[in-house]
Amino acid sequence: MPTRRNTSLLALAVAAVLGLSGPAPAAAQQMGGTLNFGRYADSMLLDPVMNENNVDIWILTNLYSGLLRPTDDGAGVVPALAESRSWAPDHLSVTFTLRPGIKFSDGSPITAGDVKWSLDRARNPDNGVWNFMLGSTSSIETEGADKVTLKLKNYDPTLEAALATFNASIMPEAAYEAAPGTTETEKAQAFSEHPVTSGPFTLASWTHGTDMVLKRNPNYYAKDDKGNPLPYLDEVHFEVIPDDATRILKLTSGEIDGTEMVPYSRVGELKKNPALNMELFPSTKITFLNFNSRPTVGDKPNPLADVRVRQALNYALNKDALIKIVTHGVAQPMQSYMATTTPLAMKNGPLYAYDMAKAKALIKEAGLPAGTELHILSLSGNQDFMQIATAAQQMFAPLGIKLVIEQLDKPTISARQKAHDFQIVVTTWTNDLADPSQLTSYMAYYPLIQSYRGGWQSKEVDALFEESQKEVDPARRAGEYATIQKIYTEAAPIGFLYESPYPVALSKKVNGFVQIPLGNNIFDRTWIGK
Repeated sequence: MPTRRNTSLLALAVAAVLGLSGPAPAAAQQMGGTLNFGRYADSMLLDPVMNENNVDIWILTNLYSGLLRPTDDGAGVVPALAESRSWAPDHLSVTFTLRPGIKFSDGSPITAGDVKWSLDRARNPDNGVWNFMLGSTSSIETEGADKVTLKLKNYDPTLEAALATFNASIMPEAAYEAAPGTTETEKAQAFSEHPVTSGPFTLASWTHGTDMVLKRNPNYYAKDDKGNPLPYLDEVHFEVIPDDATRILKLTSGEIDGTEMVPYSRVGELKKNPALNMELFPSTKITFLNFNSRPTVGDKPNPLADVRVRQALNYALNKDALIKIVTHGVAQPMQSYMATTTPLAMKNGPLYAYDMAKAKALIKEAGLPAGTELHILSLSGNQDFMQIATAAQQMFAPLGIKLVIEQLDKPTISARQKAHDFQIVVTTWTNDLADPSQLTSYMAYYPLIQSYRGGWQSKEVDALFEESQKEVDPARRAGEYATIQKIYTEAAPIGFLYESPYPVALSKKVNGFVQIPLGNNIFDRTWIGK
């Protein structure tokens, strides 16, 4: 994967002091203007706690700030709303001191009380699926308006990374509690339509399914190394364009200034366009087939409940061919359920090397009759996903399996997964923190959301994960994750495909945009030149 351009140590040091994670823009940067950006799908809920989709998360990181924020390489954290942090000698508590004078977008002060309320809400087991990330916190105390102390049940090796995620964003208690609704879900929905924010932007307008406009937050705390207030842009206008070809056409015609999720088949072409920068940002992105391992789907028996069938499908998937077909050689086969950029990920080579003979033998052993029908869900308008589904259809055919492709929009697929009404889904994952715990909790730990809603469970994996969340010894923690990955690989709850960079195409006049390996789109340092 291409690497991001080098940055001087001095620039990095200045950025860290200011609470910024990346390089300052060139001296010629322009202030103001509107960036028009094409998105493949619209957000659904702009609430840091009650969401679980990247279409929400990658917008939320521009609306809200936490005590800490991730670095541009996704491997560490730097100060954000907190100017400093201090751990107790026994590592069972940590105290944060807030920056002086910080405010929400409506001008009200960001206080220690808001921080306590936000983090208490985020760690509430009744709220959303991400509360486990702050599960080690036993209580939160405040001192004055600017000091917050998290007291822990046990040492937590992931806490600082967790505090730099969307779930730990700081929100205004008074404004949120004043929002209409009798349940947490109702309040979250109401507040997210007109949020008061702590990040670089605030929401100006949102026409669901069509577009969204973020405007500059005049009260955002951060400044660049010259003392200029961030963000540089006045507005970011997101246009929802599900069809890949249409997004690219609008980019090349100048109707939009940038677009995400560029099909890999178009990367070479766009690299040759002199008006564009075709970026391949290093990532933690994995692409895989999510299997439903439950005995039944609806009222029908589910062949994927048999581990031999899941293993057979993995052996039948020619990963090298898929990488050439879909990514034009940009990706690499998965070596674990984690990307190799994830800490503690196995790097022992590709999993389930293509072996049709072994796949057929497993299908025969499982007693699966010829003509068995399986259904695969693919995101409508996504060229890469459709290529994967079509290739899988052809690769499974020699096993006597008829793969039926259903193209659906994102909300429908999400609803079907939540209802367990699926057999296979083409999907992707990107880490939100630089630690294997979040991905593992979602993919392999049953108690959270039943292993990516697929229903697979290993009691041993569940126990190992819980131990790893309070493990003090790094070597022992690495061993726990090695065992988890081994068990998961053998059980094959997913179809292991590939890991790949983030393809983002931008007009040459767009500068300073970064998509970090954790997936966050960073617009606070983006500017538009002439």
